[in-house]
Amino acid sequence: MPAQDRKALLDNLRLELKARIHHYEEHQHRSSGALNKDLDDQALEVQNDEVVARLEEEARLELAQAEHALARIAAQVGDFCEECGKPIAPDRLKALPYTTRCKNCATSNEGESSSNKAF
Repeated sequence: MPAQDRKALLDNLRLELKARIHHYEEHQHRSSGALNKDLDDQALEVQNDEVVARLEEEARLELAQAEHALARIAAQVGDFCEECGKPIAPDRLKALPYTTRCKNCATSNEGESSSNKAF
């Protein structure tokens, strides 16, 4: 995937994620009104708050990844692994446009992360 196409895809993703985060923030701040007076409904709304908070956190992480990838594209290093410096496979960039690591480095980092968690 050419860098310009990837940049356009990431720009659109960034806009979508920002809109999603805004929506989640509105939900968390009860922009549509206070909690329902019914206790059962309140319990459901509070449960939803936990789910929305997790979704917001995931969207923020994905946004950070997209912005990091965009910065790397602007620096003309977006197609190269930030660990080993080798080219990232075009199929990987197409599937994960915000990736900054080749498959080998990403896989080895996952293994290290999971083994470090045990200690």
